[in-house]
Amino acid sequence: MRHAFLSALEDSGSVGPGTGWSPAPITISSGDGTLIAALPAYLKAHSQGEYVFDHAWSDAWERAGGSYYPKLQIAAPFTPASGPRLLLADEALGVPLLRAAEQLCEANGLSSAHATFIEAAQVPLFEAAGWLMRSDIQFHWENRDYACFEDFLSALSSRKRKAIRKERAAAQDGLTIKALRGAEILPDHWDAFWVFYQDTGARKWGQPYLTRQAFDLLGERMGEDILLVLAFDGEAPIAGALNFIGRDALYGRYWGATTDRPFLHFELCYYQAIDAAIALGLSRVEAGAQGGHKLARGYEPVQTWSAHYIVHPGFREAVSDFLERERAGVASDQLYLGERTPFKRI
Repeated sequence: MRHAFLSALEDSGSVGPGTGWSPAPITISSGDGTLIAALPAYLKAHSQGEYVFDHAWSDAWERAGGSYYPKLQIAAPFTPASGPRLLLADEALGVPLLRAAEQLCEANGLSSAHATFIEAAQVPLFEAAGWLMRSDIQFHWENRDYACFEDFLSALSSRKRKAIRKERAAAQDGLTIKALRGAEILPDHWDAFWVFYQDTGARKWGQPYLTRQAFDLLGERMGEDILLVLAFDGEAPIAGALNFIGRDALYGRYWGATTDRPFLHFELCYYQAIDAAIALGLSRVEAGAQGGHKLARGYEPVQTWSAHYIVHPGFREAVSDFLERERAGVASDQLYLGERTPFKRI
């Protein structure tokens, strides 16, 4: 939600004309013009880059004769990291700000509004406005005052501890791994990472979201809050993982490689992130959306939240019924996964 991040996406052309993400922020100002509330939002022409999937809703509404797009998306684009979605000088402004979003939808024929990856503290504001709540599961690593990676390993069962040591040794064998931050990240490093990002994006989604310029701008505007982990074979970088450093968390965002090497993904994305979080004194690592394989590597299931405003009453009722049943399944999954972490049983 930082201006440096959101503006870099706009200035680089990662959002804006031709992307299906049209910036449409909503603000409230006091009588003297002072900004007192803001809602970073976008008019969306598709459902890509959100990580909370509503394709089935779109299909159902289109089959019923409606137009699902454009819709209003309240989010940090391409970023499945929980945080404040209502930027408020006073919490009492939360519901009025959401009412403004509802009015924007109704006045402009939008089907719906969606706020994704809402921090838990703001969930009551969306509930008070009557928005429909949706939950899902991510896998986060929690720093239980570990002094080093070995301290973390000592909390795991013997079998899992040995498996992780073997994975790290295999991934690091013959390579040099560097964790770069701020001025240490040079243009050549961004060039290499762009290749990795393009490859991963092409294989997973068909088209990467960020432009090459986005990485330059992010490096310029918030370089000290970026951790770029690169693996080198000799002098040549062959893989990398991009992380953002928050006040209390490390956010893993993108990964890619030009060489298929066993366990290198786990090393760069998960184990190096744990090393960095411990060194920086951060309380957790959020490794992004999905990925049950993170469970065996010490990342635990955590509930995430989104909120949805559906304009049409009948469609809203159908979505509400779906969400009620889905929440029960998510809660059951979280309980099941929580009992299968690699930590020692006490």
